[in-house]
Amino acid sequence: MRLAEEIDIDDLQLLEQQKPPSAWQLATDIDGVIGWLIIIRTPVESDGNSFKDTCVQITSQLLTCAAQQCVTTITQFRKIQSLQQHCQHLKTINQELERTHQLKNQFLANTSHEIRTPLSSITGFTHLLLAQGYDPSKERHQEYLSIIQSSSKHLLALINDILDLSKIEANQLEMQWEKVDLQTLCRNVLILVKEKAANKGLKLSLELDPSVNTLLADSLRLKQMLLNLLFNALKFTTNGTVGLQVKPKNSWIYFTVWDTGTGISQKHQAELFQPYFQISNSVVSRNEGTGLGLVVTRKLAELHGGSIEVESELGCGSRFTIVLPLKQENESGGVRGVGEVGGVGEDAKSEDIPSSLQPVSINNHSPNILLVEDDSHNAQLMQIYLERLGYQINWANNGEQMWKILNRQKPAVILLDIKLLNENGLAIIQQLQEHQQYQSIPIIVQTAMAMKGDREICLAAGVNEYISKPIDLPLLGSLVAKYAKPTI
Repeated sequence: MRLAEEIDIDDLQLLEQQKPPSAWQLATDIDGVIGWLIIIRTPVESDGNSFKDTCVQITSQLLTCAAQQCVTTITQFRKIQSLQQHCQHLKTINQELERTHQLKNQFLANTSHEIRTPLSSITGFTHLLLAQGYDPSKERHQEYLSIIQSSSKHLLALINDILDLSKIEANQLEMQWEKVDLQTLCRNVLILVKEKAANKGLKLSLELDPSVNTLLADSLRLKQMLLNLLFNALKFTTNGTVGLQVKPKNSWIYFTVWDTGTGISQKHQAELFQPYFQISNSVVSRNEGTGLGLVVTRKLAELHGGSIEVESELGCGSRFTIVLPLKQENESGGVRGVGEVGGVGEDAKSEDIPSSLQPVSINNHSPNILLVEDDSHNAQLMQIYLERLGYQINWANNGEQMWKILNRQKPAVILLDIKLLNENGLAIIQQLQEHQQYQSIPIIVQTAMAMKGDREICLAAGVNEYISKPIDLPLLGSLVAKYAKPTI
């Protein structure tokens, strides 16, 4: 047997079968045979130096082969470990994807239910009001309209909740920092849930620390967080009390919403802030809610530099606490002030505008408004509202009609929809900017483009104000009044 030549497996097996054997298999439980150990016996010759040289040569070769085999074995072992870890990681990912898929399916089912319920009220009561031969009393008429309005607001709130979560997860939600009057905000929040509490026979409690006055925060988002917690508390409480407690501690302020409801198990507490998760409870309808409220609340608290805590026990009620810092500082170390994040078109708030439709008088003239809108229902709504405020409205449902009206008279304001049928409102804005005689006309965009960046796109195109659909009519009236001037 010459060491420089390849050895066949058959020869190795023959060597293994000799008595005594000259070869042995090296095997593992994972890969089977990974090598062979061969012992070569060289006859002793008279020349001692030759025998010694042969032993040195064989020993060197055996050590080299053993070292190479060790390196190969370790490398294979590491590959096996890496593959096992990768397989475990893939298994975990697949389990998480499957869980997310199931939760999203449940979320879609719940959302469908939540949307269809108010839509049913809207379509049903609208049908009653339009039905021939049905003449409801004035009180019934107002009641039906109130139901339609309430259901519409519910739909809008649901959509906003979904959009908020999407914006937060994409790090695209803008915060509007301002000095918030906590006494007023907390009382207003309880007023909003008062009717629901009364319908369930529940008491409401408000405990405000007298030293708590103002907080630098996003008032809209703070109200949203508190309402989410209060409505949840009311949902899971059948008797007793739901309360709001506000108190400062060191450099933090604690907003605690507590109830005497069913409570939450430790298992469910660990899953409360997972998207789409809902607690199965006999007190609550299976399809009530979307499972997004607490997720949005926690993320909004984090955007304020705070957190949310939970204390609960089955049968003993729950306590949800929003913990916020008393001060918010910007990157330069200063305190952020009112309106620092906000921009054009966000100064007016519909809460500050009277809801009545009393005609206005501007220098004893009736300013002319050019409304460019391809949806007849939306156009009719805005036309009726603005005419009741004392404006003259010219309606164009496309760009061609708009140019014809502009050739006849110069309006005080142009109300422009961006998504016109077969036309791009942004292109129309650019064309208006290219004509010197139209450059001084204020343009207010009213559009359903309400995703992140849409407002900035419109403002960059050269418009004066931006308002998203569904139209907040009092806000629309305020913006028009801001720019409308009597025309000759």
